Amino acid sequence: MSEKIPIRKKVLSENDRLAAEIRARLLREKVVSLNLVSSPGSGKTSLLEKTLGALNGKVRMALIAGDVQTENDARRLIQAGGEIVRPAVTGGACHLDARMILRIIEKLDLAQVDILFIENVGNLVCPSSYDLGEDMKVVLISTTEGDDKPLKYPAMFRRSSALVINKTDLLGHSEFDVERVKENARNINPGLRIFEISCRLENGLDDWYDWLIYLVAARKAPEMSAARGENRSPGSQ
Repeated sequence: MSEKIPIRKKVLSENDRLAAEIRARLLREKVVSLNLVSSPGSGKTSLLEKTLGALNGKVRMALIAGDVQTENDARRLIQAGGEIVRPAVTGGACHLDARMILRIIEKLDLAQVDILFIENVGNLVCPSSYDLGEDMKVVLISTTEGDDKPLKYPAMFRRSSALVINKTDLLGHSEFDVERVKENARNINPGLRIFEISCRLENGLDDWYDWLIYLVAARKAPEMSAARGENRSPGSQ
């Protein structure tokens, strides 16, 4: 065990160095970047499909679709209208890392991108430790999961800036309590911005879209500090 600790520290230190390089590059090009994280099946890809359908032509989007073994999500996003979609297959690893992201964005024309979505591997543990150079993490949960998710995975909720509660159309079919999950999440991270949505019925998505548009507009403006969508930005609950 004593031999693994310095190795892990070295890996994370190198990852943080590359993440800082990514962040500086995206900031220089005025690109907003969001790292979407969740358990498998919470609806990251569905949310991105809806976002593409609603904002294509209004916001220039690039997407990195992370997966353990397949490019299925990347193909779905292309079919949904994604013009800049790149798969990131980890080959078994439970998370994306900064080196994978850097290799992809080095080949993108960032001058043609307003917002970069990184769809991480379905996992609420490993991705919490790996900075990908994003502006913020967005954690998704669905009403088919437990409302104690924030308590089980506090590191992810602590390091996220926004929480999306998906599949609200299924409320009542389980013991999931929206108010309880919001309370649990805010006990860990009082500053979380929370969205309640149903991708299937398209409920609540307008607040999500408005927030994204706000982030892009703020990043393009001179007041760079507003780009993280704090305080008066749309969608806050």
